[in-house]
Amino acid sequence: MKFARNAIIIALVLVIIIVGLLVKTFYDAGEFKSIKAHFSGDCTSVTGVLSSEDITIHPQTGMAFISSADRRAQWGNQQQVQQGAIYGFDLHAKNPKLVSLTAAFTKEFNPHGIGLWISQDGICSLFVVNHRHDGQFVEIFDYRGNQLIHRESISGELMHSPNDVIPVGKRSFYVTNDHGNRSAFGRMVEEYFQMARSSVLYYDGKGFRKVAQRLAYANGINVSHDGKLLYVAETVGHKVDVYDRHKPTGTLAWWFSIELGTGPDNIEIDEKGNLWIGCHPKLLTFVKYSKDPRKLSPSQVLRLSVKQDNHYSVEEIYLNNGQPLSGSSVAAVFKDTLLIGSVFDHRFLVCRLR
Repeated sequence: MKFARNAIIIALVLVIIIVGLLVKTFYDAGEFKSIKAHFSGDCTSVTGVLSSEDITIHPQTGMAFISSADRRAQWGNQQQVQQGAIYGFDLHAKNPKLVSLTAAFTKEFNPHGIGLWISQDGICSLFVVNHRHDGQFVEIFDYRGNQLIHRESISGELMHSPNDVIPVGKRSFYVTNDHGNRSAFGRMVEEYFQMARSSVLYYDGKGFRKVAQRLAYANGINVSHDGKLLYVAETVGHKVDVYDRHKPTGTLAWWFSIELGTGPDNIEIDEKGNLWIGCHPKLLTFVKYSKDPRKLSPSQVLRLSVKQDNHYSVEEIYLNNGQPLSGSSVAAVFKDTLLIGSVFDHRFLVCRLR
């Protein structure tokens, strides 16, 4: 009788622990949040892309570069995956049209995060994370004559799970590894148990080295206009980390983190140095949406405004319940125009800020 009673008590304790862990997981993922859609402006949808996971805009010309890939087929390991592309969308044009800038690129192309490098003499290059069957690469393109001319493919053993890239030189860049584990099961455990196993790598033109680690799903990455600060979005960690960057060596020193209470994805920076971030307020809902397009995921845009004392105020600029765009991953600003992209939707939003 005593053994049976102890067994029942142990079973009840285990049930309570499991239920508690499940509730914590749902709470941390934002599943209990109330979504009240709002935006002080007007938006129109632009179709014609396979997705628009990352967008970056040339600050002088207004040319938006859009990373488009058949991401749901790619994530689902389907046999047939459509060739991806980088599209151009000229915001200075009266009626902008989507133009494929990588039509001449014949290698397998599944673009993910992108980053723009503009040299002192005005030469523009686009760095692109590319998931290929023969490995993980950062492709470097030079932008000439309204086309992206492929220059180089860079890979390395340390870069096993690249997500986003930000160039800091003609051949040098930072790239995020969004997982530490290499197996599918290990990555799933890493995500659901909120394990900080991801990292940031620096490529100095010769080789990779790890410059930041113990991050909970390192995702978007960017640098300040003066190159002294580097920003990294931790999606599962619900924050943006700010690092001091030693420009001659690329070494990073963690300075502080900005808590967001949501899952940040890509980071773009406007002309004033403010950070614009596409976010996933309900991470488990986003996971469902990644597998089934009918299960919509909310879209959210935050602006982190720089203060004089190097502090940042956080403002929610845009929020919806999954319509007209689901699973927002990036928000890029040029003058009074805001572009919002999605990980999976075959469209992106062009919004006018008031």
